Amino acid sequence: MVGSVLRPNTSDRECMIPPIANNFVAGEDPATAIDHVRACNRDGVGGILNLLGEHYSERPPADADTQAYIDLIADLAAADVSGCVSVKPSQIGLDVGVDVFEENLASIVEAGQQHGRFVWIDMEDHTTTDVTLDAFENHARGTDGDVGLCVQANLKRTREDVERLADLPGKVRFVKGAYDEPADIAHKDKAAVDAAYRELLEFAFREFDGGIGVGSHDPAMIDYAADLHAEYGTDYEVQMLMGVREDAQRDLAADGVPTYQYIPYGGKWMSYFYRRLRERKENAFFALRAIVGQ
Repeated sequence: MVGSVLRPNTSDRECMIPPIANNFVAGEDPATAIDHVRACNRDGVGGILNLLGEHYSERPPADADTQAYIDLIADLAAADVSGCVSVKPSQIGLDVGVDVFEENLASIVEAGQQHGRFVWIDMEDHTTTDVTLDAFENHARGTDGDVGLCVQANLKRTREDVERLADLPGKVRFVKGAYDEPADIAHKDKAAVDAAYRELLEFAFREFDGGIGVGSHDPAMIDYAADLHAEYGTDYEVQMLMGVREDAQRDLAADGVPTYQYIPYGGKWMSYFYRRLRERKENAFFALRAIVGQ
């Protein structure tokens, strides 16, 4: 992390997670993660908490993480911090069965409604896109927009998906996409992904009533979003990962741009940390700068 303002001084966490990974994971327990959200809030940055875990093939761990999210939502409300949660479909039962995923997601969304906390639904690889879209649409209508969905610019289908989402309540987070998808369904060239991302943002700012999440660390895309906001007046927010360009997160918040930090936590930190460094050259570059300081 750049600087120490956004990170609470928690020696127990530092003992469990090595210093480098400590830049990107907010500890192993929910209390430490909420402390991190509180520290972010002091700089005007909101928190989006994600309990690490995915691709459970049996129901017990999916149910356990579902309950952990329900408890986390209650803890966020009790702590009175500006924070919400983001869940992965495969973490709460999608690989076990669509019915398990839908049941567990409904429980999490219900908890969010009870405690006034927003719930984001992460998007995973292309095999999960349709069921995730359907789940979002159901809960977006049922909660009058208290849920959000992530969409990925690298998938060629996403423009059509975003057109479907334009009239729904809720929020949509736009990311470039990190999964290694087949070339027949996904853009593989960085320039093509960037062009698709710009097209999606332009469509969203023009056609959406608001609720746009710009999930990017790319300064050019963040500037482009600001230009589109100036042109169309559509409300938006910027979302970035913990440990990546945190100086920019603080600057954006200080300039009045709603800014959120995506904050992973939990015992499964090792696989997350190494995947983040591998998945995109940009992440490795920003991570290195975060570690050595700017």
